[in-house]
Order: sequence, then C-alpha cells, then structure tokens
Amino acid sequence: MRTFYASLVISFMLLLQGCATLKPLDFEDPTVTVNSVKIVPSEGIAPKFEISLHIVNPNSVALPLRGVAYSVTIDDQKILNGVSNNMPEIAAYGAGDITLSANANLLNSVRLIASLVQQNRKMVAYEMNAKLDLGTFTPNIYIKDVGEISLNPSVQ
Repeated sequence: MRTFYASLVISFMLLLQGCATLKPLDFEDPTVTVNSVKIVPSEGIAPKFEISLHIVNPNSVALPLRGVAYSVTIDDQKILNGVSNNMPEIAAYGAGDITLSANANLLNSVRLIASLVQQNRKMVAYEMNAKLDLGTFTPNIYIKDVGEISLNPSVQ
C-alpha cells in the first residue's frame, strides 16, 4: 500500500514538473501594435470595425494562438470589443498580422462624443486590453496598452 502512495506522489510530482516547462521562465510577452482600423459595412446601426494587429514574438518558442478577446476604452467608455478564434501561429522570434472584427458600443460612443464636445479637450485617454489564448495547458497572455490621443489636428 505504501508503494502505491509513493508511486502516486512521484507521478504527481512528475506531472507538476512537466506543467512547469510549458511556459519557459524567461518567457516575454509578445508586442502587439495596431496596424490599421477600418470601418466595414454592418447590418445594424452600430458601426463595425476591422482592426489589423501586428504581433511580435520575442521568444524561442512559437505562439500557437487559439483565440483573442479584446476591448478598447476611450475616456472610461468601453467603445470597442470583440473576439476571434481564427488565429495564425506566430513563429519563434517571428512576427505576424491578424485581423479582428470589432463591434462598437453605440450608446457609449454617443456618450463619449457628447462629453468631448462639451469639455473641448485637447487629449483623451485610451486603454486597450487583449487576452491571447495559447491553449489548454498554457497560461493566457494579457496585454494592456494605455496612452492619450490628441484631438487637435497637427499643424504642418
């Protein structure tokens, strides 16, 4: 009976050791940048967007993307959100582009425009959050980008 428990404990320890190697200790989160944002035809009154993202993988292992969920908030109003499961694998030390469809929250967009018109500000804060799903046994990668967008056209 003790042999059974010892075998069970050893098996469990080996399983944990195997799971620990799924994501290397020196793993770096990929860099995600926005290539373009386009308005595409939609079936309802809320606008629909196509967002092209560029992903750079600085790691020695490929990123087998299974899916992505994302949202864009402007001035504390969630404006865009979406999901996609049609993802390529990003090669080790490689880069790739993905295209996402995003639906605009019409009510929050109207609130944002009304707020911007009333306050006549020069800058507006944004936040983009994305969750990259790499598969069942690998932890998700969370990416957050914050900054400000100038509302004044640049004078040239």
